[in-house]
Amino acid sequence: MNTIKNLLDLFFTFSKIGLFTFGGGYAMFPLLQREIVEKKKWATTDELTDYCAIGQCTPGIIATNIATFVGEKKNGILGGIIATLGFIFPALIIIQIIAGFIENFTHLPLVQYAFSGIRVCVSILIFQTIINLSKKSLIDNFTKFIFLGVIIGSLFFNLSPILLIVLAAILGITIKLGR
Repeated sequence: MNTIKNLLDLFFTFSKIGLFTFGGGYAMFPLLQREIVEKKKWATTDELTDYCAIGQCTPGIIATNIATFVGEKKNGILGGIIATLGFIFPALIIIQIIAGFIENFTHLPLVQYAFSGIRVCVSILIFQTIINLSKKSLIDNFTKFIFLGVIIGSLFFNLSPILLIVLAAILGITIKLGR
């Protein structure tokens, strides 16, 4: 009985997160932080940051991968499946509703203004995530060096995010083992 309660809690918690997530995994990070780390205590901030980094490297949507990781930690494979289903359930319903009507409304100025407002909000949520991740990640000169290298590689050389993550991981291992 307790397992069913835990699985329902996973499903409904991730459904709530999925319902209010716009703009992808990074935009949802503040909501995940509040729900998963602060309220439920299912993961630590460091674990959530690691899940985000691993989610970036694995196939699929970052947010869905994070739900899977947290669910698996909480209740094994079944927990991972239930958390993932909970996360994607609201999106499936909302997308079906929007798909049926969007062509009728996209030309309306009010709808265009709403999308403009949502984009601004998502930008701020992503910026907040960057600030929060930076506080936990930029802990010494070594991590600041990697940060700077990733910014340069991304902005000036347009390197693949996967390549940047792999290179940062290799550099992190090399430098930490060399200490």
